[in-house]
Amino acid sequence: MEMDMRVKTDAKRAAIIAVATDLFREVGYERASMAEIATRVGGSKATLYNYFPSKEELFAVAMMDAMEERGEELSALLDSSHDDVRQVLTSFGMAYLPFITAPDALAMMRTAVAEGANSELGRDMYRRGPKRGWLIVADYLARLQQRGVLDNTDPAVMGAHLKALFEAGTLEPRLFGAEPEFSVDQAVSCAVSAFLRVYSARE
Repeated sequence: MEMDMRVKTDAKRAAIIAVATDLFREVGYERASMAEIATRVGGSKATLYNYFPSKEELFAVAMMDAMEERGEELSALLDSSHDDVRQVLTSFGMAYLPFITAPDALAMMRTAVAEGANSELGRDMYRRGPKRGWLIVADYLARLQQRGVLDNTDPAVMGAHLKALFEAGTLEPRLFGAEPEFSVDQAVSCAVSAFLRVYSARE
């Protein structure tokens, strides 16, 4: 009986997250309401609040689940056995920038910043999102070091610089609702060239 209840509870929670994810993407975070989510799930707001105490928390969980899935797809692009490192980094950047500047990703970042100072929610979003993702990138860069492709700079520092190069002139304008200063192609190409110019191993 206890197992059946837990399965039903988990299934209900998953259904709420799925419906919320669709609604957030359909109308945006601000316009989505807990009442509409409850209606679409088929239950009361009271039941919904038993699972998630606020819209902010439901949004964070829904978006983090979606981002973790997308993050795994991005990580798969980092093949350290591939000889053409420029191509690998370019493919990664071309996937990363549209991902990080998508409306739901931007909404998640805004929520994380707003909530981070007052609760554990923002910090948890950072740990499960950007921090986790860029640790994977740092691990890829460390493997390139072992192959003699990159110099001996701390891989975490290199990863942070690569992130900054990709996002320069692209992420910040989007966060403010403005158009980016560069195209994705231009931003990625220049970022990869600058990164390899600085961190490629010297003969």
